[in-house]
Amino acid sequence: MTTPSGQRPAFTPLDFQLVLLRRMADHNPELVEDARRTLGVSREQMREANKHWQAMARSPRARSAASRYRSVLGEPESTTARRIGDLDCEARTWPVPLWPDLRLEVLVAPDGRVWNEWLVRAPGAEGPGLRTVADLTPWSCTVDEAARAFAPARPLEGTAPTRWGLAFRAPDGEGVPREVEAEFTWGLLQRTRVSE
Repeated sequence: MTTPSGQRPAFTPLDFQLVLLRRMADHNPELVEDARRTLGVSREQMREANKHWQAMARSPRARSAASRYRSVLGEPESTTARRIGDLDCEARTWPVPLWPDLRLEVLVAPDGRVWNEWLVRAPGAEGPGLRTVADLTPWSCTVDEAARAFAPARPLEGTAPTRWGLAFRAPDGEGVPREVEAEFTWGLLQRTRVSE
């Protein structure tokens, strides 16, 4: 979509939420449709937002990913120094109105490169009670929450950018341990495969 002057309108935090949803639609179209209606936008607006985001990311004159998030979402709600193994980085978080208990977390290296971008539980928000396979419903938990609840979890290669996987054991309703592969998009659980 373009303005009468031929320029694209500014990309907004609402548009960014549509980008998150567009990637999740591959696994949970019904949940995405409900969320889209909640936001009061059309499928076309969701497609256009995703197209605009991809164009911004791939443009030869593209801003760095870190500055792109700041330009779209504004100043971070929080900025925290973090050490991951031997590496220092900065964790920047922004609220995501569609999921009030979650935050978008972007890990930025000292040279400004983005190492990771995903949804995490907001500080002080109560996480889900993850005890059995039945608790692993779409959009119920983040990568970190599932990994902690069912440790030790093994990371799996994602099927696309912004997708992650975890393999772990979790009890079924009768307490029998099952092998589980969980798939996450933007850090939010989308689906699980449970071995018999």
